[in-house]
Amino acid sequence: MPELGSHLSEARRRRGLSLRDVERAIGVKSGHLSQLETGTITKPEMALLWELAALYDLDFEHLLALAGYTTGSETPGRRRNRMTVALRALTELTPPEQAEALRYMAELKARRGG
Repeated sequence: MPELGSHLSEARRRRGLSLRDVERAIGVKSGHLSQLETGTITKPEMALLWELAALYDLDFEHLLALAGYTTGSETPGRRRNRMTVALRALTELTPPEQAEALRYMAELKARRGG
């Protein structure tokens, strides 16, 4: 079993969840999750990794590394995936938290002159 798959499988089992439980929690078919855990799928979408990291209380950046997402030049597809992850994260926040996150992002952009 590849490292990403075994990592996710162990985390799921530690939480006492079945694949069907995870399917109900995040809306991803249990067959797809099984393929991820067995290594048939080796580089899942970042948004899926985000959902699993949140559900299993795992480090998202570590999951990205295990899936082979490296830092460096960003392709348009990877940028789109990162935007999807960011938007999903924002929707999980309360409106005041969303406003705070957006203020922080504006501050970061201003600091770099953008």
